[in-house]
This record gives sequence, C-alpha cells and structure tokens, in this order.
Amino acid sequence: MTRLSNAFSKPHPAFVAFITAGDGDTAANLDALARGGADVIELGMPFTDPMADGPAIQNANLRSLGAGTTSADVLRIAAEFRERHPDIPLVLMGYANPMIRRGPEWFADQCEKAGVDGVICVDIPPEEDEALGPALRERGIAPIRLATPTTDAARLPAVIAGSEGFIYYVSVAGITGKQQAQIESIEANVERIKQSTDLPVAVGFGVRTPEQAAEIARVADGVVVGSAFVDLVGEFGKEAPKRLEELTSAMVGAIKSARERQET
Repeated sequence: MTRLSNAFSKPHPAFVAFITAGDGDTAANLDALARGGADVIELGMPFTDPMADGPAIQNANLRSLGAGTTSADVLRIAAEFRERHPDIPLVLMGYANPMIRRGPEWFADQCEKAGVDGVICVDIPPEEDEALGPALRERGIAPIRLATPTTDAARLPAVIAGSEGFIYYVSVAGITGKQQAQIESIEANVERIKQSTDLPVAVGFGVRTPEQAAEIARVADGVVVGSAFVDLVGEFGKEAPKRLEELTSAMVGAIKSARERQET
C-alpha cells in the first residue's frame, strides 16, 4: 500500500497502464511499461467471460487463455515483476471466479507472496465485500473499487467504505475501449467522488491517446489506459515492447505537461 500511496503523491497525476497476463511476452511488456514511466501497472487476469471489457481486451483474454495461461502463471508473472521492479505498484484486475474459487484467503495469501499491492475485482459489488475484501485487507492489499456515472449519492458511501489505494472511476456506462465521456461529465463526477473521500480518483475506460490522457489529468488524480496497450500487443507481438514503451512515455509526458500548464 505504501507503493500505491507513493505513486499518487507525485507532482503529477499517476499514469496507470494495463496489459493482460499471458498475452505475448508479458515480462518484456511489463518491463517496457516500467521503462516508459508508468506509475502503476494493472495486470489483467484472463477470464472466459470478461463482461466489462470491449473487443480489444476480450481478444487479449482469448489469446492468453488459448496459450494456456493459468492463475498460477499470473501470480508467477507478478512475483517475477516484483523482483525486477521493487518500487512500482502492481494491481491485479479481473473477475471473481479465478480469485475466490479456492477461497479468498488462498488468493490473498498468494497475492501477498507475489508482492501485489491491490486487487480490482470487477464483479464483486460492495454489498458482497465479505467474499474477498477482508482477506485482502488483512494482508495489506488494497481492494480497489469501481465507481461509475450511475453510482448515485445513495450508493457512493458503500463503494468508498471498503476501498483502499484509489477509487477507479469508470468514465462511461459501458465497456472498455469503445468511447469516452465528455470531460465536463468526468470532471463533475470526479469532484463529486472526491468530496466524499480522501482516496485518489483515477479515471479509465475509453482513454486511448495522450491528448485524452492530458485532458483527464487536469481533473483527476490518475489516468488509466488499457485497450490501447492491449491492441499494440495483439498487433505487434514480439515487437510490442518497443511500442508499449513509446506510448507509455508519450502518455506520461502529456500528463505531466497538462498539470504543469494548469499550475502556471
């Protein structure tokens, strides 16, 4: 959790990069994101029914599962990443079945051993926190919750109550990678969330370009990009690391410049 706190304490909003474990040369791809300057890395756990994800990440899941990737592989990849990058926060993102089928205590224990900092479970709602949240918190791993444009004032306290690390604001009422909300809507909702919590708020879903990242960086504590990276892995295969590093560097540069312009 210290790593996550440090990532969101920098002079600029945190850049959060996502790729899917087992899709391509994951170790090389993760290292490329690190070289490019990613502040936080999300590692997707492949699943057969990724209901919140658009075509890009769906295809990445299929490629990964087709290559035989297992939960054990994901945890091994995470542990090896931690050995190479002791200071960069790593968050696992995925769905409940792979996380709790052997029991929440088993999963939380494996995450702790692998050096995972946080977990985003898309399909465990706040009302079912007991399914995973306590086991993670007992081991110092942040359960990171999702808020959406439809998270109203009545439900927002429940989302915030069990959250640690940061709040992930899903900017659209839809799937990843397809469209982006208007900046006015994002700004209003981020401000609404921040009035109810001291946790940082990172914005994702539909962010694909440095220009979009810069726009969001003016109003949020972090910017999350996934589908654009996953597309590069799918398109370029073994040549993807170079492309990932370049795009990460461009995103980070745009975010820093946006905040600097805002402060002058």
